[in-house]
Amino acid sequence: MFAVIKTGGKQYKVAPGEKLKVEQIPADVGAQVVLDQVLMVGDGESVRLGQPTLTGTTVQATVVAHGRGDKVQIFKMRRRKNYHRNQGHRQGFTELQIDGIVG
Repeated sequence: MFAVIKTGGKQYKVAPGEKLKVEQIPADVGAQVVLDQVLMVGDGESVRLGQPTLTGTTVQATVVAHGRGDKVQIFKMRRRKNYHRNQGHRQGFTELQIDGIVG
C-alpha cells in the first residue's frame, strides 16, 4: 500500500515503514503527526484518486528528527564592475517515520 501526500508545497510517495525528509514541521521529536492532504492511495491494482484530495484518508507519521540540509552557495557577480557577493543557505527539514495509512 502506498499514498501520495502533499506537505510543504511538495508531493511525496510514501509507504508504511519508510523514512522521509520533508519541509520543517513545528512538532516535537517523538510526536505523532497526521498528514491529511492525501492526493492518491494505491493498494495493488486498485487506485483511488482525490479531486484534489481524498476525504477521510490520512497518513500517520512520527517525527524522528529535525535538522538542516547541505549548504547551498549563492554567488552573484557582474563582470568588470568590481561587484561580487557570496552567500550560503541551509534549509531546515523534519524527518518522518511513516506509521500507517488510514482510510
